[in-house]
Amino acid sequence: MKLIFEKSTEGRGCDLLPLCDVPITKPSEKFLRKKELHLPQVSETEISRHYTELMKRTFGINNGFYPLGSCTMKYNPKINDEIAKLPGFTEIHPLQPQSSIQGCLEVMKLAQDSLSEITGMDAIDFQPAAGAHGEFTGLKLIWAYHQDRKDSKRTKIIVPDSAHGTNPASAAMAGFSVINVPSTKEGYVDTEELRKVVGDDTAGFMLTNPNTIGMFDENILEITKIIHDAGGLNYYDGANLNAIMGIARPGDMGFDVVHLNLHKTFSTPHGGGGPGSGPVGCKELLAKYLPSPRIIFHEGAFELEQKREESIGRVKSFYGNFLVVVRALTYMLTLGGEGLRSASVNAVLNANYMQQLLKDTFDIPFAGPCMHEFVISLENLKKEKGVSALDFAKALLDYGMHPPTMYFPLIVHEALMVEPTETESKETLEAAVAVYKEVYEAAINNPEAMHLCPLNTPVGRPDEVAAARNPMIRYHF
Repeated sequence: MKLIFEKSTEGRGCDLLPLCDVPITKPSEKFLRKKELHLPQVSETEISRHYTELMKRTFGINNGFYPLGSCTMKYNPKINDEIAKLPGFTEIHPLQPQSSIQGCLEVMKLAQDSLSEITGMDAIDFQPAAGAHGEFTGLKLIWAYHQDRKDSKRTKIIVPDSAHGTNPASAAMAGFSVINVPSTKEGYVDTEELRKVVGDDTAGFMLTNPNTIGMFDENILEITKIIHDAGGLNYYDGANLNAIMGIARPGDMGFDVVHLNLHKTFSTPHGGGGPGSGPVGCKELLAKYLPSPRIIFHEGAFELEQKREESIGRVKSFYGNFLVVVRALTYMLTLGGEGLRSASVNAVLNANYMQQLLKDTFDIPFAGPCMHEFVISLENLKKEKGVSALDFAKALLDYGMHPPTMYFPLIVHEALMVEPTETESKETLEAAVAVYKEVYEAAINNPEAMHLCPLNTPVGRPDEVAAARNPMIRYHF
């Protein structure tokens, strides 16, 4: 496929913009370009065909099975986009007088209240732009809490070995030292090892529950109590909330602060780098440290609360990614409490159904029952036949489906993490299982051919090492 620049022909173009109906004011000479900007010169028809061709090469849930689940490809009802496109939401400016944006402020307040109820938290803030940004913000709340109490020796954050990679990275960025704690053979946090590492220097503990192996930790109340008894706080990574939404609340499990991924759990298109939102929720003891401003209802109107002395300050300009909040609120109001619970129940059911159909063919290290995702290990297949998780994933592309997450969690060698969503049908899951088994048979009977896959896609197997070391990130004229 040619690049748009390669389709360019000198002098060709199309007029898409109306004539300017206001006086034209040019910037000063020092800001003007010294040479013309390189732009492709193509006709309107060529532009249309180019982007249509790109569209055909783009794979998403409209094309086929996409088992990356709530992480990137959860179903996004179109009503969310319709509401987010309303002029009252799109044609505003963040510096407008508060009296002129009452509807927008009410949206954020309703979303705050709804997410507080879902998570069991007392306060929510929408400033963080995405999940890892939310983690960083939540950890700064923990830092502020201990500093405010003159307990500056609490400099360590504990994370399990099954944690998302952003957890230790966020803790380090927030100024903490990171302590790792192992998992048991069942996939849970090892509480005995946890007790060995907690102490008067423990600032907090980070955990997602269910964890990255797809298991709900049956010792969660004991775990959070161990941290509280040591004087630390508990942080909940909300990446896997899709499994328990409407069923269990992090606040009831003993967590003090949580971040959510509105672009995952609450349905904003995120695959391909779409907009994110990682709001932070917390218990009352941390609320005063939240970024400002916060939306409150005061004397019959919604308003932005003025900066508080104890606040950690802004973590993003203005009020976060507002239209993502609009989509999330639309999703919550459309489904209601029972609908949110149903989404979780069906996500868990679909994952367990696939796991049961695959368990006699594949090595599943943690048998479950799982939550909304489960992990396959191809370690033995690689040892016996030389077929890696990467080979297996590439082969799936030839069957018109997106592969699952590869090589995560890190505690499972040659891992494939399968996460179907709540909207996939029984027939789709069974068809996917049949493909997984067929590819497995091919790996057993003709392992050498697996190294060549995919064979039927527009692009075959690229040299990923060379691409990472020598990326071509711009067009050379």
